[in-house]
Amino acid sequence: MLVRHLLEELPALRVPLHLAIGVFDGVHAGHQAVIERAVKAAARHGGLAGVLTFDPHPIKVIAPGKAPAALLETLEHKARVVSELGVQLFIPLHFDLEFSKMEAAEFLQGLTAAPVRTIAIGEDWRFGHNRVGDAGLLQAEAATHGYTLEAVPPVMHDGERISSSRIRQAIRDGNLGSAEQMLGRPYTVAGKVVEGRQLGRTLGFPTANLATGSLQLPPDGVWAIRARMEDGRILPGVANLGIRPTIGGEGRLLEVHLFDFSADLYGTELEIHFQKHLRGEIKFPGLDALTAQIQQDARDAREVLHIDPE
Repeated sequence: MLVRHLLEELPALRVPLHLAIGVFDGVHAGHQAVIERAVKAAARHGGLAGVLTFDPHPIKVIAPGKAPAALLETLEHKARVVSELGVQLFIPLHFDLEFSKMEAAEFLQGLTAAPVRTIAIGEDWRFGHNRVGDAGLLQAEAATHGYTLEAVPPVMHDGERISSSRIRQAIRDGNLGSAEQMLGRPYTVAGKVVEGRQLGRTLGFPTANLATGSLQLPPDGVWAIRARMEDGRILPGVANLGIRPTIGGEGRLLEVHLFDFSADLYGTELEIHFQKHLRGEIKFPGLDALTAQIQQDARDAREVLHIDPE
């Protein structure tokens, strides 16, 4: 998949562009309906299907007090998800205060300097300074700039429109089944493996500590998981999410133990699919009790994942 970071880079591609535009946090079922329009247009008319998005989330710049405390995915994770939807071009534009002051007409002029032939948006998407740009403006300018506008209505779930905020709430509540239905795919968290205290290794259960930043995470405790490696392999394991009270942990941490696996993972990215919540986080009287519970957690996770016991 091609990646471009500036509007000024797009004309040099010299091919028709069919672009889905939006923040797309989570790339949920509603976002996928928008992206599908761009992918189908590229297949029908030729050229590249692209996603144009913004990083960081614009609301963090425009109204940080109203910004969500957590997002559903990293920019890298978003790129991988849209690539799997058939997107060939990824355009993450840096959003800052200067960008936020750009007038809607100026943004559209810069965008259509390239041969943009399709613009797909959610029907209520707004853009430009003071959010004056909307589907009406884009439709009025379509003939002048030579593109077709696809303004896509919201996708519904249980009688309400699917939104990133609804999905975040479902994840916080531990309702991962509902989150998966709204996402249109399994809920996963991706993060880089960073160096930790290596206590798990001394207990016989080496763990990979994931840097999850401000991502939305499910309830604390022990989870049966499957992890997707950078090379595409899917490995089973067990994970602890929480503050690790028995060892005086500081800050929330996601620690993953992969079954029957011993290679060095530092610096690589793992994508974690939470399969089942096994128990809540507990403070044990000592390391012996903790070790015994970890062993039981591993047995429970193997049973849930249908993995033969050690």
